[in-house]
Amino acid sequence: MPSYTEEQWLQISRSVVLMLDAWQLDNSQKITLLGLPENTPKRSISRYKDNTPLPVDAVVTERVEHLLGIADALRTTYPTNQRMGTQWMSKPNQKLNQRSPISMLKEGTLGNLISIRSQLDCVFMWETMGSRA
Repeated sequence: MPSYTEEQWLQISRSVVLMLDAWQLDNSQKITLLGLPENTPKRSISRYKDNTPLPVDAVVTERVEHLLGIADALRTTYPTNQRMGTQWMSKPNQKLNQRSPISMLKEGTLGNLISIRSQLDCVFMWETMGSRA
Protein backbone atom coordinates (compact mmCIF):
# COMPACT_ATOMS: atom_id res chain seq x y z
CA MET A 1 0.00 0.00 0.00
CA PRO A 2 1.61 3.26 -1.08
CA SER A 3 1.88 6.07 1.41
CA TYR A 4 0.48 9.43 0.45
CA THR A 5 1.03 12.89 1.84
CA GLU A 6 -1.99 14.56 3.41
CA GLU A 7 -2.36 16.82 0.37
CA GLN A 8 -2.12 13.88 -2.05
CA TRP A 9 -4.73 11.92 -0.08
CA LEU A 10 -7.04 14.97 -0.07
CA GLN A 11 -6.70 15.31 -3.86
CA ILE A 12 -7.25 11.58 -4.33
CA SER A 13 -10.33 11.71 -2.08
CA ARG A 14 -11.81 14.56 -4.13
CA SER A 15 -11.06 12.84 -7.43
CA VAL A 16 -12.54 9.52 -6.39
CA VAL A 17 -15.77 11.01 -5.04
CA LEU A 18 -16.19 13.16 -8.17
CA MET A 19 -15.60 10.07 -10.32
CA LEU A 20 -18.29 8.17 -8.39
CA ASP A 21 -20.58 11.18 -8.92
CA ALA A 22 -19.96 10.93 -12.67
CA TRP A 23 -20.85 7.24 -12.52
CA GLN A 24 -24.12 8.23 -10.79
CA LEU A 25 -23.67 6.31 -7.56
CA ASP A 26 -25.73 7.64 -4.68
CA ASN A 27 -24.14 8.47 -1.33
CA SER A 28 -25.08 5.18 0.34
CA GLN A 29 -23.58 3.25 -2.60
CA LYS A 30 -20.41 5.36 -2.34
CA ILE A 31 -20.14 4.62 1.38
CA THR A 32 -20.43 0.88 0.73
CA LEU A 33 -18.08 0.90 -2.26
CA LEU A 34 -15.42 2.88 -0.42
CA GLY A 35 -15.57 0.50 2.53
CA LEU A 36 -16.61 3.23 4.95
CA PRO A 37 -18.42 2.19 8.15
CA GLU A 38 -22.15 1.55 7.69
CA ASN A 39 -22.99 4.32 10.14
CA THR A 40 -21.14 6.94 8.06
CA PRO A 41 -23.52 9.88 7.56
CA LYS A 42 -24.47 10.27 3.89
CA ARG A 43 -23.79 14.00 4.11
CA SER A 44 -20.13 13.28 4.85
CA ILE A 45 -19.62 12.31 1.19
CA SER A 46 -19.92 15.97 0.16
CA ARG A 47 -17.17 16.85 2.66
CA TYR A 48 -14.81 14.49 0.84
CA LYS A 49 -15.31 16.62 -2.29
CA ASP A 50 -14.45 19.80 -0.40
CA ASN A 51 -11.73 19.80 2.21
CA THR A 52 -11.89 16.54 4.16
CA PRO A 53 -9.84 13.54 3.04
CA LEU A 54 -11.22 10.03 3.19
CA PRO A 55 -10.21 8.13 6.33
CA VAL A 56 -6.74 6.61 6.13
CA ASP A 57 -7.74 3.00 6.58
CA ALA A 58 -6.45 -0.18 4.93
CA VAL A 59 -9.89 -1.13 3.56
CA VAL A 60 -10.64 2.35 2.20
CA THR A 61 -7.16 2.70 0.72
CA GLU A 62 -7.35 -0.68 -1.04
CA ARG A 63 -10.71 0.18 -2.58
CA VAL A 64 -9.54 3.66 -3.60
CA GLU A 65 -6.49 2.16 -5.28
CA HIS A 66 -8.72 -0.19 -7.31
CA LEU A 67 -10.95 2.72 -8.29
CA LEU A 68 -7.90 4.72 -9.36
CA GLY A 69 -6.71 1.70 -11.34
CA ILE A 70 -10.06 1.51 -13.11
CA ALA A 71 -9.98 5.23 -13.89
CA ASP A 72 -6.42 5.01 -15.17
CA ALA A 73 -7.24 2.00 -17.37
CA LEU A 74 -10.25 3.84 -18.81
CA ARG A 75 -8.04 6.85 -19.61
CA THR A 76 -5.52 4.56 -21.29
CA THR A 77 -8.17 2.65 -23.22
CA TYR A 78 -10.04 5.77 -24.34
CA PRO A 79 -7.39 8.52 -24.35
CA THR A 80 -9.17 10.92 -26.67
CA ASN A 81 -12.76 10.54 -25.49
CA GLN A 82 -13.58 10.36 -21.79
CA ARG A 83 -17.25 9.75 -22.58
CA MET A 84 -16.34 6.38 -24.10
CA GLY A 85 -15.04 5.26 -20.71
CA THR A 86 -18.31 6.28 -19.09
CA GLN A 87 -20.20 4.39 -21.81
CA TRP A 88 -18.04 1.30 -21.25
CA MET A 89 -18.86 1.46 -17.54
CA SER A 90 -22.62 1.63 -18.19
CA LYS A 91 -23.03 -1.06 -20.88
CA PRO A 92 -23.46 -4.79 -20.26
CA ASN A 93 -20.17 -6.62 -20.74
CA GLN A 94 -19.95 -10.19 -21.96
CA LYS A 95 -16.86 -10.91 -19.84
CA LEU A 96 -18.69 -9.66 -16.75
CA ASN A 97 -21.65 -12.03 -17.26
CA GLN A 98 -23.61 -9.43 -19.24
CA ARG A 99 -23.55 -7.04 -16.31
CA SER A 100 -22.54 -3.41 -16.56
CA PRO A 101 -19.54 -2.37 -14.48
CA ILE A 102 -21.67 0.38 -12.89
CA SER A 103 -24.26 -2.13 -11.70
CA MET A 104 -21.45 -4.20 -10.20
CA LEU A 105 -19.95 -1.17 -8.45
CA LYS A 106 -23.33 -0.36 -6.91
CA GLU A 107 -23.17 -3.66 -5.03
CA GLY A 108 -20.01 -2.39 -3.33
CA THR A 109 -18.02 -5.63 -3.14
CA LEU A 110 -14.24 -5.78 -3.36
CA GLY A 111 -14.55 -8.76 -5.70
CA ASN A 112 -16.55 -6.71 -8.18
CA LEU A 113 -13.98 -3.90 -8.06
CA ILE A 114 -11.21 -6.40 -8.79
CA SER A 115 -13.21 -8.02 -11.62
CA ILE A 116 -13.79 -4.67 -13.32
CA ARG A 117 -10.19 -3.61 -12.90
CA SER A 118 -8.94 -6.97 -14.19
CA GLN A 119 -11.17 -6.69 -17.24
CA LEU A 120 -9.72 -3.26 -18.07
CA ASP A 121 -6.11 -3.54 -16.92
CA CYS A 122 -4.16 -6.48 -18.31
CA VAL A 123 -1.03 -5.54 -16.32
CA PHE A 124 -3.00 -5.73 -13.07
CA MET A 125 -4.40 -9.09 -14.17
CA TRP A 126 -0.90 -10.40 -14.89
CA GLU A 127 0.29 -9.29 -11.46
CA THR A 128 -2.76 -10.84 -9.79
CA MET A 129 -2.22 -14.16 -11.52
CA GLY A 130 1.49 -14.23 -10.64
CA SER A 131 2.52 -14.06 -14.29
CA ARG A 132 4.82 -11.13 -13.78
CA ALA A 133 8.31 -11.79 -12.47
